[in-house]
Amino acid sequence: MSDLVILVNSKDQETGVMDKLEAHQKGLLHRAFSVLIFNSSNEFLIQRRAVSKYHSAGLWSNTCCSHPAPEETILNAAKRRLKEEMGFECNNLTELYYLIYKVEFDNNLSEHELDHILIGFSDSKPKLNPDEASDWKYISYEELKKDIAGNPDNYTFWFKAIFEKTYRLMRKQRLTD
Repeated sequence: MSDLVILVNSKDQETGVMDKLEAHQKGLLHRAFSVLIFNSSNEFLIQRRAVSKYHSAGLWSNTCCSHPAPEETILNAAKRRLKEEMGFECNNLTELYYLIYKVEFDNNLSEHELDHILIGFSDSKPKLNPDEASDWKYISYEELKKDIAGNPDNYTFWFKAIFEKTYRLMRKQRLTD
């Protein structure tokens, strides 16, 4: 797929496209998505990012995340990346909300993203793409919250920013479906 990202304004209106690395070097706001898969026990499926990633390498994070290509919908991009990163499909992905965040890294890169948050439900066991992830596990909300509180540096910035709100909204949606 493309190494281009979609530049957006704070209302998620497209303002252009740019090379992904350049957008991260300049800290420009661009469209992204984060997928969180829950199993039948309402546990999060999290992954440890590959050590070869250019930022946040080796950290635990949500099931998968990336950027849609120009002309690609968020939902199609999320399904594509879930298959590419974690080796399985989830046909019940639903977008819950989006947020904007900005974080700077030690390597002069930054993430400034309008991040669409999607959830899905599956008991699949991932078949990891080693270029993307080095490990995975299902973990309960209580265990995860405790581990993040005790070991915050083991998790990506964006995952720490979204996991609690996403869990609450997932529970609400699951209880009302």
